[in-house]
Amino acid sequence: MCNYFQEQTKDSVRQIIFSSLFSPQGNKADDSRMSLLGKLVSMAVAVCRIPVLECAASWLQRTPVVYCVRLAKALVDDYCCLVPGSIQTLKQIFSASPRFCCQFITSVTAFYDLSSDDLIPPMDLLEMIVTWIFEDPRLILITFLNTPIAANLPIGFLELTPLVGLIRWCVKAPLAYKRRKKPPLSNGHVSNKVTKDPGVGMDRDSHLLYSKLHLSVLQVLMTLQLHLTEKNLYGRLGLVLFDHMVPLVEEINRLADELNPLNASQEIELSLDRLAQALQVAMASGALLCTRDDLRTLCSRLPHNNLLQLVISGPVQQSPHAALPPGFYPHIHTPPLGYGAVPAHPAAHPALPTHPGHTFISGVTFPFRPIR
Repeated sequence: MCNYFQEQTKDSVRQIIFSSLFSPQGNKADDSRMSLLGKLVSMAVAVCRIPVLECAASWLQRTPVVYCVRLAKALVDDYCCLVPGSIQTLKQIFSASPRFCCQFITSVTAFYDLSSDDLIPPMDLLEMIVTWIFEDPRLILITFLNTPIAANLPIGFLELTPLVGLIRWCVKAPLAYKRRKKPPLSNGHVSNKVTKDPGVGMDRDSHLLYSKLHLSVLQVLMTLQLHLTEKNLYGRLGLVLFDHMVPLVEEINRLADELNPLNASQEIELSLDRLAQALQVAMASGALLCTRDDLRTLCSRLPHNNLLQLVISGPVQQSPHAALPPGFYPHIHTPPLGYGAVPAHPAAHPALPTHPGHTFISGVTFPFRPIR
């Protein structure tokens, strides 16, 4: 069968036959059909049969998500669990079939939602996906950029991009890994299994991988305004749906309550920082269609976070010809919730000496705090 799809020269014929063989019919034969499909695609990965991978990419795009995650899980089992080191074979299809890689990432992030310890992505899988995306962030937009799109997308199928799933990974990872840490034993002794970086709640390699992934996701979000405008979908199509952010925020709030804030303050802060950055950039680029009031309502129950507070407050639109009183400095953001505006300080006391202005000295470096 693998050879047949490889030797068939007409792509339309390949697609029709592939769809006829493996499209779910809602009957008892679906289990056998999915088992055969998993073996076929796994073999295509092993021997790099691009036509089969392209057919599988199209299949993933038009098949309900419940079947897509089954295929993705079969591949993860074959290349991340059964044979150590075989992940290198799966990693090499990045250059052979980017379309399949994009759909595979979307399926994997739909399955591994970090809702439990069993649904945290395996380390090899995480490293491979981060390597793919960090090398070429546009990989996760391939389906969106090469598909005719209507403003209303069908429900129950894979998203056009894995952006929502990747945002979920980055935001929930600090809390999910903290939850997975083995608690102290009943006799008072701590378990021998200790993470390498206890301050972050996950080992240092995982922490760096999620940081790289978060940076790549923000970079992709920043490019979306141009792509949405080119497709005449700016303001009409949200690639990061607000309805998907609601359960994410609820999960963060639940995890923050479940973990002792005194022992997980760094993880909670990191999670909320990433959430705030993703929300701000997604809104600015037109990928997330909602108002600041929607965000205030959504995030009202989350623990306090300075960056998130700035995002949900939003900028104040100043009148272009408004006369400002002397000594008034216009606020960039509205006051934090629950606090009133602070009046401007009066002019400097005449009895106090005036400090000279600061002179710029070239070559002097200043410390900075990198984006996490």
